[in-house]
Amino acid sequence: MAATIIDGKAVSKQIKAELKEKVEVLKKKGIIPGLAAVLVGDNPASATYVRSKAKACEKVGIYSEVIKHPATLSEKELINIIQELNGRENIDGILVQSPLPKHIDEPAMTLLIDPKKDVDGFHPFNVGMLLIGQPTYQSCTPYGIMELLKRYDIDPEGKEVVILGRSNIVGKPMGAMMVQKARGANATVTIAHSRTKNLPDVCRRADILIAAIGQPEFVKSDWIREGVVIIDVGMNRVDDASSEKGYRLCGDVDFKNCEPKASFITPVPGGVGPMTIAMLLTNTVRSAERRLTAK
Repeated sequence: MAATIIDGKAVSKQIKAELKEKVEVLKKKGIIPGLAAVLVGDNPASATYVRSKAKACEKVGIYSEVIKHPATLSEKELINIIQELNGRENIDGILVQSPLPKHIDEPAMTLLIDPKKDVDGFHPFNVGMLLIGQPTYQSCTPYGIMELLKRYDIDPEGKEVVILGRSNIVGKPMGAMMVQKARGANATVTIAHSRTKNLPDVCRRADILIAAIGQPEFVKSDWIREGVVIIDVGMNRVDDASSEKGYRLCGDVDFKNCEPKASFITPVPGGVGPMTIAMLLTNTVRSAERRLTAK
């Protein structure tokens, strides 16, 4: 029996429609949510991602400001930009697009962002609040995964969740969200990584498998149990002579062979990816709502 495809595009569209209504309410009360993205250098992937964020903001009604600088921007100049954005009342969210040039201390720049405007959810203050189960801005990709599970009525409570990957962006915050004593969580969590022994055996324990390791089609069908829920965070480009572009996009899971065994599965593209921006906008609108209550 074929798996149910978890449609991230459809869910993100629904979330954006909900946010648009919230933005209209805020505007009637004199608040326009604002998101500033700082782009340093000419990384093509970063530029594309920032453009996507700006377009999404426009559709929802969020004020978007993209601040571009060449890779020669000094660390001191970037510090001044972040501090200026921290102080601006019309900016509710700040993101400094990664990666930064090597001469800039990226963790130090993250620390400079006001935690109340850290809509990426990367500031250690917000990471700490997430870990102890307090309201905070949650890292957007795992936050999007939690929202997908919720909207497809997949309850992790009591389930074995295996997360492949221990990055600060996905793996670690994902584990923190899943293990919380809260509705939509309460899972038993294993975070597996490059040093995990007997990895296929670990994966076969999973009721919910979340793959975020950046290895194309790494997870094979004999690694999973029947009925598993598969969330594929990977976005890999592989050569494909049959494609007009000369390549195709795939996830970290061998979709073709794993899909028949799964109960639910996210496609690549169109699964987790669209949710990341949707949750970034969600955090920005939430920040604007806090600005309203602080008045």
